[in-house]
Amino acid sequence: MTPTIPGFDHVRLPGADGVELSALVGGHGSPVVLLHGFPQTRLMWRHVAPLLAAGHTVICPDLRGYGDSDKPAATGPGVYAKRAMAADVVSAAAALGHDRFALVGHDRGALVAFRAGLDHPGTVSHLGILDVVPTLDMWDVLRGVSAAVGYHLFLMAQPPGLPETLIGNSPDAFFGSFLDAWAGDPAALPGPVRAAYLRASAAAVPSIVADYRASAGIDVTHDRADLDAGTRLAMPVTVVQQDWGARLGYDAAGVWRAWAPDLDHRLTGAGHFMAEEAPEEIASAVRALLAR
Repeated sequence: MTPTIPGFDHVRLPGADGVELSALVGGHGSPVVLLHGFPQTRLMWRHVAPLLAAGHTVICPDLRGYGDSDKPAATGPGVYAKRAMAADVVSAAAALGHDRFALVGHDRGALVAFRAGLDHPGTVSHLGILDVVPTLDMWDVLRGVSAAVGYHLFLMAQPPGLPETLIGNSPDAFFGSFLDAWAGDPAALPGPVRAAYLRASAAAVPSIVADYRASAGIDVTHDRADLDAGTRLAMPVTVVQQDWGARLGYDAAGVWRAWAPDLDHRLTGAGHFMAEEAPEEIASAVRALLAR
């Protein structure tokens, strides 16, 4: 049986452009949407979501192209642009009656949340970001041999065909390598959870690659346009991340402050899968964000 989040109900919600998202919803109170990362699904919030549900309505969707959500064919660069994926989230929340909500994202979900904050400032009340820098800045900070940590970004940026074939031939080895390398505490990803992530990822290779390919193209274009126009995140923003600045040689807090004037930047000792490794810490950070 696939693990789930106890006490949460499964719903199908309308996204943008006819896409449907699969989501788990639980709790009562002001709404908080939690977006998962790679190579995960909404299941990554199985510890944090119940902690927040005591005082909030918590919505955990699978992103477009991931998990049990629709996986439209990448017929153009915009299909998996973070702009389209952010529009999915706004539409899904509206279908539940929420025209304004807090948004927290991890990894790929954090990039979607970042785009939602820029595109929908009247809708996103608070923004939480876990362990990324914005797409535009990400390509700037990955230099020299240190860029090897992000080799998958360069692989999936290649034209359609080769990345899908290579990954599709050994999906468990590919996706499992990130679960192994990025986990500060492997016990935080028990066997059934790991199996669920690998199963979901293997079934979504073309859409996952399309998501990453968009981040080497149309997402950069959108970020650059906002940076040049002076568009910034208008809501309170909390960023929790590993000390990537020290590892890669850049000012991580400074990168985020350029986008988010109202910033709380925090470092964690947890690994990349921090919502699973340190759920109390992450839930506490989210509560502090919502109190601002």
